[in-house]
Amino acid sequence: MAGQQSPRAAAPTLTVPSRFRGPAGSANGGYVCGRIAEYLDGPVTVTLRRPPPLDTPMTVESDGGDGLRLRHGSTLVAEAAQAHNSPTLRVPDTASMAEARAAEGRAAYFQDPLYPDCFVCGTGRQPGDGLRVFAGPVPGRGLWAAPWTPDASLANGSRRLRPEIVWAVLDCPSGIAAAEAVDLSENTAILLGRMTVLLAEVPAVGERYRVIAWPIAHDDRKLTAGSALLGPGDGVLAVAETVWLTVPRPAAGVAAKGTR
Repeated sequence: MAGQQSPRAAAPTLTVPSRFRGPAGSANGGYVCGRIAEYLDGPVTVTLRRPPPLDTPMTVESDGGDGLRLRHGSTLVAEAAQAHNSPTLRVPDTASMAEARAAEGRAAYFQDPLYPDCFVCGTGRQPGDGLRVFAGPVPGRGLWAAPWTPDASLANGSRRLRPEIVWAVLDCPSGIAAAEAVDLSENTAILLGRMTVLLAEVPAVGERYRVIAWPIAHDDRKLTAGSALLGPGDGVLAVAETVWLTVPRPAAGVAAKGTR
């Protein structure tokens, strides 16, 4: 949308149900980013400052300008603003459904997943509960991919998904691609710091999609990656750019993606 845009009236609180957990005791970062983004128009950038708690009301408030803050008590959990540098709907490469199926689960992360109960990439989540998106490398392509068919429980009252689910599905694959494209030590993990999403079309439940992800840059402790949701005929429904920070491999309860 052109011109100056302002936040819609924000709900006084935002609570993340335990279904949408990432690490034990905290919410999936992409899901939370998507929930906050609903209060702003156009492509949105969300910066996570702390692991978002589960089943706990958090306050959504204006930052005094056109952005928002999410707080848990006095603790700043996240900040959101309209994206100044939005990703485009162009992707560097694509993967066929056959390639996505062949790559599924082949990332090194899944040999010993740090967060098996993650809503997006958790191997311990059952169909119809977690998203079960297990992105793996496509040989020789610098691309990670996985198939995905959304469950009816993720719909918004029609056959279309809630937008925050699209943010969630673009989160973990980009982290896996970012981490596995560089030579990180076995004691290193990565933490989602920032996420920008351009959502062109909300997918429908029961349809077959592909999630792809690719590394973009590695600058000291900062890793940048992209991800996209592809429909039939390689149509691009949504694109994300994510920024991850390297941290010591955490104990359970810290919002990071482990690497091997």
